[in-house]
Amino acid sequence: MDYTAVVGLEVLNAIAALLLASVGLAIVFGMMKVINLAHGEFIMMGGYAAITASGLGFNIWIATLVIAPLVVGLIGFVVERIVMRHLYGRMVDTMLATWGLSLLFIGLVTSIYGNTTIGLSSPLGSMTIGAYQVSLYTVFIPAVAVVVMTGLYLLLTRTSFGLVARGVMQNPGMAAALGVNPAHVYSATFSLGAALAGLAGGVLAPITGVVPTIGVAYVAKSFITVIGGGASIITGTLAASGLFGAVNQLTTFATTPVIGEVGLLLVAIVLVRLLPQGITGRFFRGRI
Repeated sequence: MDYTAVVGLEVLNAIAALLLASVGLAIVFGMMKVINLAHGEFIMMGGYAAITASGLGFNIWIATLVIAPLVVGLIGFVVERIVMRHLYGRMVDTMLATWGLSLLFIGLVTSIYGNTTIGLSSPLGSMTIGAYQVSLYTVFIPAVAVVVMTGLYLLLTRTSFGLVARGVMQNPGMAAALGVNPAHVYSATFSLGAALAGLAGGVLAPITGVVPTIGVAYVAKSFITVIGGGASIITGTLAASGLFGAVNQLTTFATTPVIGEVGLLLVAIVLVRLLPQGITGRFFRGRI
């Protein structure tokens, strides 16, 4: 019974981590149709921002939950203003441009921090479940995921920004005719996706460590999750994260982490073969 509870917590933690890593891409790719291959580097830079802020004396919670998303959101804003706004509607060009940006970010970070793994100490202690010791941070990450997804749902469905953003993504010409500036909405939406990626990097830094090339693993899993989830940003990301995160972690417990990654990819291949439009293309239609 105790072992089952520990496994359940670890599976929930894996699902929440995948959800946090993917939700920023779900906004940029799902809403804006931008293939952002630099998404993993946004997560990576969030981790470095949190580590740097903590090293400068900021409280670790401020560093991970406030400074990391703000810094990466600002970087995303600059990237959108300089590069992305000239490429909307050209998916292949966005893919090539963001690939170049990812290489640029990796090079810059490597020149500043080096190519060694650094991290943050877990800010929480541990709890006892029977004969097992479990880090309280395992509970904190799912809590952050719940807050993020709830806040995102309320933003997109209960605020004027959410209504305007969804309208612009569906028909920018009509939105412009009604007095909305699509360029401003695109900028804010891309910055929001980048900030969520930065938040994920800051929150996950204490459990994964950070190295300049860590984004490669994040971007692959994030794209698998977003594509597997389908058109619905929140419902699809939740459903796909739950499926892939559970498969990955349970397979890892039964075998090894490498086999766990293979299991995730196999399930993703089967899912895309059976549901080419993703989970929400077949189920949960009409959900956001």
